[in-house]
Amino acid sequence: MLKGFQVKELNFKPAKTLLIKNGRLVDPSTNLDQKVDILVRSGKIEKIGNDLNADKTEVLDATGWVVFPGFFDMHAHLREPGQEDQETIESGCAAAIAGGFTGLATMPDTHPTTDTRSVVEFILREAGKTMADVTPVAAITKNRRGEELAEMVELFAAGAVAFSDAERSLGNIRILRHALDYARMFAVPLIDVCEDAALAGEGLMNEGVMSTRLGMHGIPNVAEDVVVSRDIHLAEYTGTPVHLAKISTTRAVALVRDAKKRGVKITCDVTPHHLILTENDLVTYNTNFKVKPPLRTQADCNALIAGLKDDTIDAISTDHSPHAPEEKEVEILVAPFGSTGLETAFPALYSHLVKTNRLSLERILKKLISGPRNILKQPVPALREGEAANLSMWDLEAKRTFSAESFYSRSRNAIFLEKELSGVVKAVLNKGKIWQP
Repeated sequence: MLKGFQVKELNFKPAKTLLIKNGRLVDPSTNLDQKVDILVRSGKIEKIGNDLNADKTEVLDATGWVVFPGFFDMHAHLREPGQEDQETIESGCAAAIAGGFTGLATMPDTHPTTDTRSVVEFILREAGKTMADVTPVAAITKNRRGEELAEMVELFAAGAVAFSDAERSLGNIRILRHALDYARMFAVPLIDVCEDAALAGEGLMNEGVMSTRLGMHGIPNVAEDVVVSRDIHLAEYTGTPVHLAKISTTRAVALVRDAKKRGVKITCDVTPHHLILTENDLVTYNTNFKVKPPLRTQADCNALIAGLKDDTIDAISTDHSPHAPEEKEVEILVAPFGSTGLETAFPALYSHLVKTNRLSLERILKKLISGPRNILKQPVPALREGEAANLSMWDLEAKRTFSAESFYSRSRNAIFLEKELSGVVKAVLNKGKIWQP
């Protein structure tokens, strides 16, 4: 029980044979946008076509719904092991499925840190009990202290798909160089959250007129930009792929754009809240808006959207960061950074960017489906005969308000809490199972 809220369980069931009728299938990877039927048998898409029929088959009427391949979140904090009061692998995966995310990469800031084979194996074992595909990101350094490399060979062999020290950007260049050499051997990326701790200092929000007005220490853009520049130079020098997580500044977008033109192996992602919200939203001192990197200016939002349009930015991640109520229900000065996002990500993007014609639905889908999976070298699901049935179904015309009681996450620190958003998930299929709310 969480402060008066019942922890919700995701009740899924086997989907042995299912006929999905009259849905609009949209899949950017196959250029599909068509109203047809789908016959699913034994976890695979057996047939796609018009007026399909199958004897003794459960029929799901998808009239008015849109069917997408399942989303993938490459930056989620599931907290287990060690912080199960905030989230568990089971509850985090439930939140993912409830948001249309059939896959996710979990960050290594667990307790103990995901820096040993046993922790990686534990995560994979627990995730196997859920509907979601979970890929662990292991720590670069032991205990994420930035002092000594973790056993990267062992971690990769155990199933780690990338390496990161999560919210701690590695400051020791010598260790970072060695980590890049190892990552190049495995052909996996290093994921860096770009913030210089010394420049960020005790900042709570974006540095500027608004931080002065609200009386809070600011985090300057340059705290991000200098690390972005450094990482690009190192990626270019070593030839190792580097992924920049959660970029948020105009300058960061420009630096990545220029690096890609030079052929540097650099990728990056952005969160929904950095595309939609600004520093002005902190005027109420709502601790759910206290995130890292901080919410920036409208000019930065515009630059990030432009970066998605021209493929400078490769993916959209949620940075799902659960915190217990007693941690967030305090003064903003002492509240931790972070917001949950798995359940609200697509409705927020659709409501604020697609419906307002700032980004196309196809663009959003690419950044949620193929973009993150390509970075982490994971199979990309497709709405195609013979493929695994990995998909979500949505009523894009329906609206819902995300109340505290509605979340599957164990934490309620959602940045879009109590907001009415368009797009209601109606069903999700993955791993031979189906969930319907």
